[in-house]
Amino acid sequence: MRHKQEEWALDGTARGGIETIDVDRSDHGYREWLKEAVRKVQADAQRSADTHLLSFPLPERWGIDLYLKDESTHPTGSLKHRLARSLFLYGLCNGWIRPGKPVIEASSGSTAVSEAYFAKLIGVPFIAVMPRTTSREKCRLIEFHGGQCHFVDDPRTMYEESAALAAESGGHYMDQFTYAERATDWRGNNNIAESIYQQLRLERYPEPAWVVATAGTGGTSATIARYVHYMQYDTRVCVADPENSCFFDGWVHHDAHASSDHGSRIEGIGRPRMEPSFVPGAIDRMMKVPDAASVAAVRALERGIGRKAGGSTGTGLWSALRIVAEMVAAGRTGSVVTLLCDPGERYLDKYYSDAWLEEQGLDIEPYVKTLDIFLTTGNWTD
Repeated sequence: MRHKQEEWALDGTARGGIETIDVDRSDHGYREWLKEAVRKVQADAQRSADTHLLSFPLPERWGIDLYLKDESTHPTGSLKHRLARSLFLYGLCNGWIRPGKPVIEASSGSTAVSEAYFAKLIGVPFIAVMPRTTSREKCRLIEFHGGQCHFVDDPRTMYEESAALAAESGGHYMDQFTYAERATDWRGNNNIAESIYQQLRLERYPEPAWVVATAGTGGTSATIARYVHYMQYDTRVCVADPENSCFFDGWVHHDAHASSDHGSRIEGIGRPRMEPSFVPGAIDRMMKVPDAASVAAVRALERGIGRKAGGSTGTGLWSALRIVAEMVAAGRTGSVVTLLCDPGERYLDKYYSDAWLEEQGLDIEPYVKTLDIFLTTGNWTD
C-alpha cells in the first residue's frame, strides 16, 4: 500500500560521497485513526465483565469439582471474542489493518461473528470465508454485525480463497490459524488461563488437576498450557479433538504434515491440517472424541445445568468427564476445568436436531447411556 507521505531527504553534508538516505512514511491521519481504533477495541474489553466459572453437578462423595468456563457470555457469545480482540489489536499495532480496507478471515463461524463485531466497532468492512455447511444462525450473526459471508464448498480451500480476496481488495487476511497463538499474551494480561486461576482462588481445590480445551486454531490450548508452565503449576492440559480432525494424529505421531480429507462436523474445532497456532509440545494429553459422544455430552450438560451449548463444548465435556472417571476410580480428589465455548441456540438445527443426527448417521444412545451410568454410579463403561 502506498502511504500519503513518502519524502526522500538527502544529506548533502555526507562525507566520502556516501549520502544519508531518509525515508519518512509518517501519516498523521492514519496514526490518529489507529489510536482511535485501538482505543475502541481496548474500551470494549473494559466494558465487558469477566466470564463465569460454572459448576457441573457431581456426587459430593467423589470429592471432585468440575467447572465450565462460560465463554458464551462475551458480547458476541463465544470464546472467540477473546481471540478476535487479540487478533484485531495485533493487526492494528502491526499496521496491517487500514482504514476503509476489508478484514478477511477464514472461519467456520464463531471467530467470524466476533471479528465482524470488532470490524464494525472500528469501521472497516469484514468478509468471512466459510464452509457452505456453517450453521444458518452463525451466518445471520455475521451479517447482523455488518459482515459478509463468502462460502466455499471445500473447507480446505478457505485459506487460499481468503488470501486471494485480501490481495484483490487490498485488505488484510487476518489468518487466525497462524496468528492465534502469538496474538494473545500468554503470561497474563487477563487471558483465559489467568482468569480461570483467579476465579478458583477460593475454591477447595484452587489448582486444577486438569484443564481440558478443544482446538480450532490451537490458540486457546497454547495460551493455557504456556501460562501453566510459566506460573509453575502442576496442572496438566488435555486437548479433546473431534472426528475428521488431524490434530490428534499429528500430535500422537509427531507429524507436522498430518491431514484429514474431511471437514469437522463439530463447528469451531478440528482442522484438516496441522495449523501453525497449534503447539503440540505444550500440551500433556489428547483424546479423540466421537462426534456422537460430543452431542451426547451437550445434551447431558443441558440436563445437568439447564444450559444449551455448541458441539465443541460437548467434545471437551466428554473428555473432562472421562478424566473425572479416572480420578474416581483411583480415589483421587481435585478439580477439573473445561470450557463452555458458545451457546447451543446457534445449533438447534444440528446438535439438538434428531433429524440432523439421522442424516449424519450418528447414534448418540450408547454415549448417553455411558454418561447416565457414570453420573449415577461413578462407573465409566465405553
